[in-house]
Amino acid sequence: MHLLTTSKAGVVYTKPWMVALILDLAGYTPDRDLGRMIAVEPSAGDGAFLEEMVRRLVASCRLHGTPLDETTEAIRAYEISSEAVHRSTELVTNTLIELHFSDALASRLAQSWIKEADFLESSPGFPFADLVVGNPPYIRLEAIPSAKAAFYRSFSAMRGRADIYIAFYQAAMLQLKSGGVCAFICADRWMLNDYGSGLREFITTQGYNVRYVIEAHDVAAFEREVSAYPAVTVIAREQQGPVIVAKALPGIETADRADLRNLITSARSGPTLRAARFADWFQAGEPWPCSSPESLQLLKYLEATCHPLEDRNTGTKIGIGVATGADRVFIKAQKPDIEPDRLLPIALASDLAGGRVHWSGHYLVNPWNEQGLVNLTDYPRLAAYLEPHRVQLRDRHTAKDCPHHWHKTIDRVTLSRAAQEKLYIADIKDRLLPALDTGKTYPQHNLYWITSEAWDLRVLGALLMSAVGEFFIHCYGVRMRGGFLRFQAQYLRRIRVPDPASLSTDLKQQLSDAFDRQDTTAATRAALKAYGITSIPRDLPHTPQNGS
Repeated sequence: MHLLTTSKAGVVYTKPWMVALILDLAGYTPDRDLGRMIAVEPSAGDGAFLEEMVRRLVASCRLHGTPLDETTEAIRAYEISSEAVHRSTELVTNTLIELHFSDALASRLAQSWIKEADFLESSPGFPFADLVVGNPPYIRLEAIPSAKAAFYRSFSAMRGRADIYIAFYQAAMLQLKSGGVCAFICADRWMLNDYGSGLREFITTQGYNVRYVIEAHDVAAFEREVSAYPAVTVIAREQQGPVIVAKALPGIETADRADLRNLITSARSGPTLRAARFADWFQAGEPWPCSSPESLQLLKYLEATCHPLEDRNTGTKIGIGVATGADRVFIKAQKPDIEPDRLLPIALASDLAGGRVHWSGHYLVNPWNEQGLVNLTDYPRLAAYLEPHRVQLRDRHTAKDCPHHWHKTIDRVTLSRAAQEKLYIADIKDRLLPALDTGKTYPQHNLYWITSEAWDLRVLGALLMSAVGEFFIHCYGVRMRGGFLRFQAQYLRRIRVPDPASLSTDLKQQLSDAFDRQDTTAATRAALKAYGITSIPRDLPHTPQNGS
């Protein structure tokens, strides 16, 4: 991986053991006539993949009798940093000399294989590659010059605030021949988050087969420690078949390569790897929750036997609190001198503790009523309060289309929600800990709310705070630095729950009591009974197991 920079700072390279594993799984092995194939390395860096590829190419040529001097098109490596091009060219040249080729041939081949060019701008425009392999660059579009960023965004999979590696994935797969393989090690965020939905949809609808997904969070895959959570994906241009999902375990770095490859391809587990085969894959842009084979197996079972948390049949809804676009104006720690019916007690994330809302006394200055945005002439004290902030409020994006609505908040306030009993969940936490509001406050924008017509919210709250409820977030949610999780609506909606009518009175009481006591262990024990399972996978952080 490189970061589109000419400096070596910030560059992260893949360790040799991981390079060898990826090439094995991609089928780039000397028993094949690699000299007659075309292998692409889209982000060559200092040559971590190239060195092993060259050694395998030489071994293949010797085995198949292919003259090495006829392999000038067998490898196409791209790198935009001239310094990295020089280093990788030198590495490849020295590798060939070490393998007993002449200086002249080694230099000529190295220069023919390695190009100082932008992979995304250099595609020939037709499928030609048997293999695209490597570690694509991680860099957000906002850090790239605008003209080049606009070109990168022309790739259809680049959605929202997508990382540049999304375009590398799509470009790589567009270059594959029928049966060709794209094998990357990359941060796994795209498998779960919104900006990766376009790439997931492209893969699942445009004739590609996800062969392997290997989670590598807990092993030393790179030459230095990084904050990304990496995964290996091997994806071929062919009809989708069974998928092997694996989790790499510490110790895999020194495992026998042949044994490791056999474990993965046969979907068997061993001391350094857990693997399983799945008959089908996810559809369209659905998230790919692949933290471990055990997690995926349980997830598929729960999704098949339980109901979505947000469900029309139970009248259960999920939403987010009010975004104002100017919190310093609209949210006040002390009650401002305005009309009393323009004030709503507002709950902040810091107000949640022990399963309850401990209101801090903050108020929302509310410019909405049941009919819509209020007329300021009807509320002179509100008008007088807002007038000193008119310029600031008018310049917000939300007010520019309707300048006479300059006093609105970004989101409309639904007054009836304040009086509803609801669960609050803070956006960023290390645990899923819902808090009950008994109809006394309105939520701020960093709180998600859940209301229901069928659920006793204490019972539902216990299911959510249990290890089973949190399991869904660990599967679907994107983990942040420090181990924190995002509890966004898109992830909360992936949670499955049993039918509330299927729970016995005694079990509901156990759950309700566990919520009132904020006893996660008791909640987990009761939740396992409610879901009809005995345990959850043991590779999820912060999670009590088997109700203990």
